[in-house]
Amino acid sequence: MTQEQRLDYLLDKFKEDSGRYRNLQVGESTEDKRVALRSLMNIRLPGLLDGKTLEIQDEYLSRRLEEKGIVTLSSIPEAADRISVWQGDITLLAADAIVNAANSQMLGCFVPMHICIDNCIHTFAGIQLRWECHQKMEYLRSVHGKSYEQPTSVPLITDAYNLPSKKVIHVVGPIVHGRLKEEHEKALADCYKNVLDLCLENGLRSVAFCCISTGVFHFPSQRAAEIATGTVKGWLKEHPGAMDRVIFNVFKENDRRLYEELV
Repeated sequence: MTQEQRLDYLLDKFKEDSGRYRNLQVGESTEDKRVALRSLMNIRLPGLLDGKTLEIQDEYLSRRLEEKGIVTLSSIPEAADRISVWQGDITLLAADAIVNAANSQMLGCFVPMHICIDNCIHTFAGIQLRWECHQKMEYLRSVHGKSYEQPTSVPLITDAYNLPSKKVIHVVGPIVHGRLKEEHEKALADCYKNVLDLCLENGLRSVAFCCISTGVFHFPSQRAAEIATGTVKGWLKEHPGAMDRVIFNVFKENDRRLYEELV
């Protein structure tokens, strides 16, 4: 089966599975089909599909990853001892773990084709990731009650499925409404510290952090970068030899400059 045939097969299966969009009209170009497939994956509620469809999805995503190119740690220079700043697509990074800026529902972004990191990670990991997050949240609700949502700064670890990383660590960052407060700053620092602690517990020796809480969570970029770099440096000093590499993954050019100056 060619990659185009896999795309057509998956598009038909996800359209049929959606019910509402069973008769969705899609353009003939590869890009039109990719957009439609990603959108259908984004809006799909947690749940698996039959074994053949999952196998074809995994093969399709694996080939897409090969097309875009896996990024290894050896190709990213260190800006300081065990710390790197890297501007690029985190879903291509072959680290032990990548960090997802999640929401408190922990199920990914349901907005079709949204450019947030939560959407990208769930798309290219495959539908298994949302299903695992759902199962873990259902367990936590059985313990803490039906209204349970993941607290700020408390990370949740999952497999990475079709991503080149081994694990995904999902964490909810603080949301800033109005003036930045000390409690916001502490919560953001805890995000970085708790993720690193979780890496240590799970034997993960490299991790790539996204810019937690900036963007739609409105944490000021400059202060967020100061907290991120300061917390990571302090943790590495307290845990010598615990990590081989910590990567600050940035999307915007301004963030790249900020982190390079601070590291």
